[in-house]
Amino acid sequence: MLEIAGIELLPAWPVFLTFVAAGLALNIVPGADMTFIVASAARGGRRDGVIASLGVGAGALVHILAAVLGLSAILASSQWLFDTIKWAGAAYLLWLAVGLLREGKPATEAAEAARPRGSGWRLFRQAMLVNILNPKVALFFLAFLPQFVDPAASVPALQILALGLWFDFAGTLVNIAIALAAAGAAGRLRHIAWLGRAARWLAATAMGALAVQMALSARRQA
Repeated sequence: MLEIAGIELLPAWPVFLTFVAAGLALNIVPGADMTFIVASAARGGRRDGVIASLGVGAGALVHILAAVLGLSAILASSQWLFDTIKWAGAAYLLWLAVGLLREGKPATEAAEAARPRGSGWRLFRQAMLVNILNPKVALFFLAFLPQFVDPAASVPALQILALGLWFDFAGTLVNIAIALAAAGAAGRLRHIAWLGRAARWLAATAMGALAVQMALSARRQA
C-alpha cells in the first residue's frame, strides 16, 4: 500500500477496500449533517449546499484530528464532557430549527444576489458546528478508524489520520452530490409556495427530532 519513507499510510488493499465500502455505506445514512445540508441547499441553492457540505467536512476533520491525538478517548471516558458537548449540540440544533421556522418564503434569484458576502462564511461555520457539537461523531471516529489499522504498522496514528482523511473526503463528495440534487429539486418546485413552507417545516422538525435524540443519547450507545 501507500508508503512514505518506509511508513505505511494505509493498510493492505483488501482491508482498505473494505474500509472504503463501509465508509460509503455510513456516509449515505441520514443524520444531522445531511439534514442541515439538504435544508441549506433547498433554501439557498447549489452554492449554499456546497458551502454547507464543506463546513461539515471541516467539522469532521476536527474530530479526525482529535481521534489521532487521543482527545476522543478523553471524551469517551468523561461523562461530564460528553454531556456538556451533547447538550450544547442539542441546543444548537434547536436554535437552527427555530431559525428555519422564522424564515419567510424561499429566496428569489434577486434576493440571492443581494445576500451579504459574509453569509457564505456564516453558513460554513454553522455547518461546521453542527458536526463538531455532536459528541457521537467523535466517538464514531475513535471506534471506527482503528478497526482498519494494520496491527503491524510502524506509526498507527498516521494510518488513522490517512483513513480519516479518506473517509472525510469521500463523505464530502457524497454530501455535495446530495446538496446538488436537493438544490435542483428545490429549484424545479420553488414556484409552489406551499411546498417551500412545508419543506422548511419538515427540515425544522427533523432537526428538532435530532436535537431531542442527541439530548437523550447516552455515552454507552455511541
